[in-house]
Amino acid sequence: MANLGSSGSFGRKVQSPRVAGHRKNWVLASYNFKTLIGISAAIVACLLVGRGYVFFVPIHEQAQSYKDAFVNGVESVEGCNFFEGKWVNDDSYPLYDGSLCPFTENGFNCQGNGRRDDNYLKWRWKPHRCEIPRFDVHEILQSLRGLRIVFVGDSMGRTQWESLICLLMTGVSDKKSVYEINGNKITKQIRFLGVKFSSFNFTVEFYRSPFLVQQGVPPRHSPKRVRSTLRLDRLDNISKRWINSDFLIFNSGHWWNSVKIFDVGCYFQVGNSVKLGMQITSAYRTALNTWASWVKSMVNTNRTHVFFRTFEPSHWSEFPTERACIVTQRPMLKAGNFAESPFSEIVAEVVSVKRAPVVVLNVTFMSAFRSDAHIGNWSDVPSVEDCSHWCLPGVPDAWNEILLSYLPKKKGVPPR
Repeated sequence: MANLGSSGSFGRKVQSPRVAGHRKNWVLASYNFKTLIGISAAIVACLLVGRGYVFFVPIHEQAQSYKDAFVNGVESVEGCNFFEGKWVNDDSYPLYDGSLCPFTENGFNCQGNGRRDDNYLKWRWKPHRCEIPRFDVHEILQSLRGLRIVFVGDSMGRTQWESLICLLMTGVSDKKSVYEINGNKITKQIRFLGVKFSSFNFTVEFYRSPFLVQQGVPPRHSPKRVRSTLRLDRLDNISKRWINSDFLIFNSGHWWNSVKIFDVGCYFQVGNSVKLGMQITSAYRTALNTWASWVKSMVNTNRTHVFFRTFEPSHWSEFPTERACIVTQRPMLKAGNFAESPFSEIVAEVVSVKRAPVVVLNVTFMSAFRSDAHIGNWSDVPSVEDCSHWCLPGVPDAWNEILLSYLPKKKGVPPR
């Protein structure tokens, strides 16, 4: 059986999130002690926490393995580290047909938009030392009865939201019993989308909040180039709608770049002060600290299971005068630089330092291999290449299989 993958690590060198493939290395602090009675000293390592195809020839070295990168952000269930593993070929995949799911956004339905090969659909993520529970839609639907699942983030979060709905719909006989509660179509402009599974009395909701913090007008007497600000010390003003949920899944990262921020005249603000010289990664860390404090003070974690999904790598190829989206026919053999992100590292650090009751879903490494699974030119706007978003079905389904493994099993659900 074909398989691809190994174990992953995070780096430290801070660079722009727009350019895929930057490499960062762990900085290990070593302290040498004098020899005593012939016993050598120990070293203490502190881990912080187009249309066409091409064949990809891997040139990157494999990222080194890591252990327990997330101290308080539990990354395993019953001792299983889901995020160190490999992709294995599995003909039982995909788990649904994107063209038959009414909640698949047109731009993400690559098969429906003309992609002819289906090899990218036939891969399953396999952890090294355990198994992700096989997707049993009927058992899961019973376990979700009466619950409220909330996703918060950017378009990557919306893709995972759509994926989960399509996965769950495979077990619903009356498709009309599943509907968007306000009758809205799935579009990128709407800030709130909620789908009701009426036969099972649960909802799966999405709140669009790419930065997680408030964006608004700058203070008076700000420089003319400051057209708007991100209030790093204030969570998004719709955050009160996220609480009182049972599963709360966050993501943020792809909008934290100079094009989305500085190029449109947006700068960072803390209190009444505009931080003109603040770097993006520093601002991200400040925003995540605000978010973590909010989780600790506002979320009833006795009820709500809180998750933060790490940064998902893009697979743009950089050339001297341009960058190109090259969709490969198979996953890459080596994760290489794509497995590393300063944003993923910051998430781990903040959750650890703040001791936030959050599970970190470390999808960065597992997604780094999947240069074959991006939209490319198979979107509803084929003239625009896309090596950031993912086809559905595809990689986000694997994220959701892991997410669902954290779902508490309800008593009285018959085995299947």
